Amino acid sequence: KQWYQRRVAITAGEKIIEIENHVISSSGDTEDIVHEEQITTDNSEIKSESSEIGSTLSSTVNVTSSPSTDKAVTEPTKSTVFTSTYNLHLTPPSQPWIKAQFQKAMDVLHYEYNPPNDWTHCSHPRQTYYFKKMNTVFTGIPKSGCSNWIEALLRAEGALKVPLASDKVKLVHGSISTPFRMTASANKEFNPDLQNAFSFTVVRNPWTRLVSGYRDKLSNEVTQGNSIRHLGIKIVSVMRNISTDHVEKNNLYPTFEEYLRYLLAYNAANNIHFLPQNEILCIPQSEYDVIVPLEYAGLLHDDIFEKHINTSVRLLGSYDKTNDPRLQSSAKRAREWFSKVDNDIIDQLYEFYKADFYILRYSNFSHPDFPLPLQ
Repeated sequence: KQWYQRRVAITAGEKIIEIENHVISSSGDTEDIVHEEQITTDNSEIKSESSEIGSTLSSTVNVTSSPSTDKAVTEPTKSTVFTSTYNLHLTPPSQPWIKAQFQKAMDVLHYEYNPPNDWTHCSHPRQTYYFKKMNTVFTGIPKSGCSNWIEALLRAEGALKVPLASDKVKLVHGSISTPFRMTASANKEFNPDLQNAFSFTVVRNPWTRLVSGYRDKLSNEVTQGNSIRHLGIKIVSVMRNISTDHVEKNNLYPTFEEYLRYLLAYNAANNIHFLPQNEILCIPQSEYDVIVPLEYAGLLHDDIFEKHINTSVRLLGSYDKTNDPRLQSSAKRAREWFSKVDNDIIDQLYEFYKADFYILRYSNFSHPDFPLPLQ
């Protein structure tokens, strides 16, 4: 069905009919689409960490028609160009909109929430934390910025006296956070305050999360890669049918496509860093008060800490309000790397992470506004 050739957006649960260069959804809304896209950008204009606010940056999508067996689809007969103007005046989606999209993901999973909240029986209880002084519950999804959020919450709770250096932030996953995890004995006891605690989580576009997981855990990047070396060795050994000794001796690392194929073949390697985000969330037995798109963390974290938690603590790390997520390195790499992956792998990945795309109607890597949710 090659969903990515026919659409730039994932419209959760909607029946799509494509006519010319537009999508008409069952709700009557229209939006531009592209077919078998290739995005090209001017690297001299786009920088991963910062950009010239006053300049207008555009991303060009070259569109070519592709054959389709779907008789309901009318493919364009000529190439079309779509452009998107990048700007730093991003408007985060509202929580009502987010909750409506999240409900679509719940429907896809056939989940039904029945109050009251039950935070003590999460499928992955180590990833959910309860900070008693603040009466706050947080579910940290790996590769969705959870280290920085946990670090800030530990400071707000008083467990950390000073901010951790950027190269030490991952220490928050050790003993310092153990008493706050839902696996801690104290958190398993009945606590009426826990049911009424403020709760939130942070989610991310699945494509950029996959790229982040590869770079951080399995690649040979000097600055951040190779943190799960044993898994990288296993992937190379299995995908190339060679011994693990040979892999170690020759210092071999999995390619990006080998990593993706392995995740599909072995159910995300049963590793928390690659599991679908919806499997890590405490659903359907609990309902989150706030769901934060990582792409808008720089704009929303002040509201979380000031309005909901009542603390002056703020996030550390690369959550600069002047950074457009469409211009950051993770988005640029995702566009480039996934465009080179075999079509059947892209299709399978979408099916595997389908509910995660539905969570916030996340854009495809070919969309000009990737990786933002499509409001």
